[in-house]
Amino acid sequence: MPGSALFKIATAGLSQPPGADSFARGESGLETLDQFCFSEGWSGDLSNGLFRLGERAAAIHGLDQGECGLLNLVRGYDSADRNHVLALFEQAATASSSFCFSTTIILPSGQKQPVFCVGESTGLEQRYSGSILGVFFFPRFQLEAQARVFTHHQ
Repeated sequence: MPGSALFKIATAGLSQPPGADSFARGESGLETLDQFCFSEGWSGDLSNGLFRLGERAAAIHGLDQGECGLLNLVRGYDSADRNHVLALFEQAATASSSFCFSTTIILPSGQKQPVFCVGESTGLEQRYSGSILGVFFFPRFQLEAQARVFTHHQ
């Protein structure tokens, strides 16, 4: 079903920090996460519009180098989600906020790589300033080009 991706944004400071026991699992939680996906941080400079991605994230996004503009970053995203992601970044660039989204990246092979993103923007008090930081999570599987994901609603 098109549009089943996740797009969320919240005003900075509204979320509560995780409780002390949320990450009490220690390294085993990180090891479990690593079993199912890999992650890579990224950053963006809102004064010049450039994003910096790690080597793996850049490669999955189809970029030759780790520095790019927003349009190049999202060009491989599923076309049904691309405008939503652009609007989310535009919103995050105008007010300090936290956000998340999920979509798929269409790979040259035709397969789809799911991607989840969590980030926040800060320092937007002065016009044409601020930064945006986040992390991409890439599940360790790809979807076939024609694959359908079924969900069950109760």
